[in-house]
Amino acid sequence: MSKTTRRDFLKTASASAMIAGAASEVLSREHTLEPQQTVSPNDRIQIALIGAGGQGSSDTNVALRVGGAELVAVADIYDGRLTRAKEVWGDKIFTTRDYREVLARSDVDAVIIGTPDHWHQQISIDAMNAGKDVYCEKPMVQMIEEGHRVIETEQKTKRILQVGSQRVSSIIYHKAKELLASGIIGELNLVEAWINRRSPIAAWQYTLPTDASPQTIDWDRFLGRAPKVPFEPVRLFRWRNYRDYGTGIGGDLFVHLFSGLHVIVGTNGPSRVLATGGLRYWKDGRDVPDVLLGIMDYKGVGGHSGFNVALRVNFADGSVPPNQFEESGFRFVGDEGVLTIGNGVKVSKMTRPKGHGLSIDTYPKAMQDAIVKEYREKFVSDRRQIQDVKEETWLPPSGYSDSFDHFTNFFESVRTRKPSIEDATFGFRAAGPALLVNVSYFEGRAVNWDPERMKLIKAGDRG
Repeated sequence: MSKTTRRDFLKTASASAMIAGAASEVLSREHTLEPQQTVSPNDRIQIALIGAGGQGSSDTNVALRVGGAELVAVADIYDGRLTRAKEVWGDKIFTTRDYREVLARSDVDAVIIGTPDHWHQQISIDAMNAGKDVYCEKPMVQMIEEGHRVIETEQKTKRILQVGSQRVSSIIYHKAKELLASGIIGELNLVEAWINRRSPIAAWQYTLPTDASPQTIDWDRFLGRAPKVPFEPVRLFRWRNYRDYGTGIGGDLFVHLFSGLHVIVGTNGPSRVLATGGLRYWKDGRDVPDVLLGIMDYKGVGGHSGFNVALRVNFADGSVPPNQFEESGFRFVGDEGVLTIGNGVKVSKMTRPKGHGLSIDTYPKAMQDAIVKEYREKFVSDRRQIQDVKEETWLPPSGYSDSFDHFTNFFESVRTRKPSIEDATFGFRAAGPALLVNVSYFEGRAVNWDPERMKLIKAGDRG
């Protein structure tokens, strides 16, 4: 999605967006958002997949659907996934257990990294040093101390790196950004975001292959820098459940919320993070919580004096499946209205009463009469004003895919050599606070963060 195309879309979608222009009218219209058109490829990009699990394979399918790209190689440490890669994408693709063999190929222009989190930094750096562009799944890094090395390598090698938080490219989130910047809900003071999940698969209870063995899996390569433990397939195929390889809810899901939030508000991140939660339902041997809540302080940005953020993810949610604006979404609360994101964008406003209201029942009768008389002369009826509710919704086209847009943006950067929409700096500014949520949870303390320098602020550190 080109920047020009995105601007054109926003202009089109915003023509009837300003609720404030019809202060006395109740609005309930729905607008359909139009996605950008795919740019015709000037040349074919040769891509390789490193880590052919569920997310990596899904990314590859989307990338190929965008067009202008060809898959030439796949690396994975489980033989079954290499066999499946040939079944899906053809016998001609090169397959290997060792990702370094992929990076050594002259016919690979860019790689998709879909490995467990503990490999993201190393493979990203190795790929850029090998002259490859990188699409790395989120979070960009597993540990806070890894972020700056990725940024430095991106800058040194001049390679394109894009992190795979697709909401950064979403027309829905860019519409929300435009609306918030217009002042439609007044001054932002609170953001709430949530993801509710109910199924075993959604809680990372993935199916184990029947042929998992030391012969079909390169166990030592999977472990990498992680602690050496005996062969145990569940740790590979459900790696998100373990701190040695993944980042739990914080790095897997909170990072999406941070990415979307940072796009909409135009902020670099929070200054303080506090988290709590627990392992409430999925007591299957995992060592990360299945319910996690985080509270963050954000300093003023974009005309806002500062706001708080509350995030929550629940893998044990037993409620009836809710509507599109409740399963996963955001609420941006301002002093003049609320902007909600689900499968679309909704703005709700209620006219504020001009008066301060009356609470005079405990005063003498004569005083009450005098106060009421003066109040009615100065203000119109509160009761009539607070019923003046306005609501408007914008929806994307049926079947809209922000993942498609995200890969469109990646390929555009690969071709033009312009920085990606979610480069290493943006990626770390989303991953950093997501990882700090884990620090806060496991260490039982609040954590201070410098969002500009992307560094932890320790006790006694003046910045």
